[in-house]
Amino acid sequence: MIVSLRTKLFIILSGLVLFFVLMFLGLTRIGLELFYTSQKKDALIANSTNFDYRYQGDPKEMSLELERIANTLGAAIFIFSKDGNIKYSSFGPIMDQEPAPGSHPPPNFPNPLDNPALSRTTPSRFPPGPPPIIRNREMIDNRTILEREHDQDLKIDFMVIRHQMNNEDILIIKQPLTLVSESVSVAGQFIIFTGILSIAAGCFWAFFFAKKFTLPILELNRIAQSMSQLDFSQKCIINRGDEIGELGKNINHLSYQLDTAIFELNQKNQQLMADVEKERKLDKMRKNFVSSVSHELKTPLSLILGYAEGLRENINRDEESKNFYCSVIIDEAEKMDILVKDLLNLSQIESGFYQLNRTDFDLSLLLYDMILKYSTILTEKDLSLETNQIPPYIVNGDELRIEQVLLNLFTNAINHAELKKTIKIWVQETENQVRVFIYNSGHPIPEESLEKIWTSFYKVDKARTRQYGGYGLGLSIVRAIQELHGNDYGVNNTQDGVTFWFDLTKAKI
Repeated sequence: MIVSLRTKLFIILSGLVLFFVLMFLGLTRIGLELFYTSQKKDALIANSTNFDYRYQGDPKEMSLELERIANTLGAAIFIFSKDGNIKYSSFGPIMDQEPAPGSHPPPNFPNPLDNPALSRTTPSRFPPGPPPIIRNREMIDNRTILEREHDQDLKIDFMVIRHQMNNEDILIIKQPLTLVSESVSVAGQFIIFTGILSIAAGCFWAFFFAKKFTLPILELNRIAQSMSQLDFSQKCIINRGDEIGELGKNINHLSYQLDTAIFELNQKNQQLMADVEKERKLDKMRKNFVSSVSHELKTPLSLILGYAEGLRENINRDEESKNFYCSVIIDEAEKMDILVKDLLNLSQIESGFYQLNRTDFDLSLLLYDMILKYSTILTEKDLSLETNQIPPYIVNGDELRIEQVLLNLFTNAINHAELKKTIKIWVQETENQVRVFIYNSGHPIPEESLEKIWTSFYKVDKARTRQYGGYGLGLSIVRAIQELHGNDYGVNNTQDGVTFWFDLTKAKI
């Protein structure tokens, strides 16, 4: 049998309110009296201890403090000497306070607190009433006794504390206990009254809340509309065993199944598109590579064929022309050899199968050796090289490949140094890296070419590149070597030139 939502809410909320009302009523009847008595007990012990700490033996000096305690606690206060003679009473004079003439002093008791003379803690009555009934007696310590006594005439319970002070006077504080049972009864009636009001208010609120509770149905409708538009990101989070819970589970299951199926179709479609795009890029790269290599080989092959045919036809009549033809053929063959070697290097590095031979070496020695080798070329081209005194930098990497990076960037700077014809080399050190900068004066690289110059066969100025025999592979080799090392590289335009830089990993010493 399916119970309606409105009935469920009404039963649950009404039962919850009734449970708390009964719980509060039970706790009040059981625990209020115990808590009340405990509070009285703690107050009596604290006041007796504090008074004992300040008491010097004369009650008159402490009359103001005694009056404060009496008014605060609503209690009667008595002070007896050790032999049972009263020294102070908040009731005023009490009958038979002094012993009769000729009587003997009272005997000594093992505990002065047990002296019967200390029972004179009520105002004088005529005729004298019956003695109080001791309901409970508790030994707090060896100098303090707490009693609960019942006055048979007044029909009132008292909590009495008997405390032997430091000067052996005995302090008695007698505090009346109100009728706790009446307070508990009044509190219980008040809780029942407020509970009835709470139940009525809860039922009234449940009626309107039931209408609000139908909002999940509207949410399910919204989710269904989203599903009709192929949007399966919305989910219904309902965990209950009624009609809405079942509907939510079914819609979530249906949404999951449709979303999974469509997601798998999209995945396969994207994978197919990615494979097609990859094939297109590879095909384009192959075409560009073949075109670039063919273009680069076309000129030297044409020159070699032309001059070789000239030699065969014996066009040259003198030894000088013959030597010229042979030198052209040799130069073009050497350029082709450099191109093939660069292509092999680049292919080997970019394939991912090349293993770096990492060692620790001194970067400064590598720089000075390179500068020494190219000093003649710098002089021939009328180039000035500026470099500071570079201290030893111990770095880690493949020394042969790092030397190749340095040579490629340095020769690039030599080939493009214009205007002031200046080349600068300097090094900056960070916490874990060493960055090498190589600057050459000249015209800046166009912004649209800053990223493209690292691509194979890319040339900013094709005529000038061809003039010094470049093929556009030097910077792509730099890129491949740096990426293989996992280090950064880059280029920046300056006001009067271009600065290339690359990072090296500092050796762990």
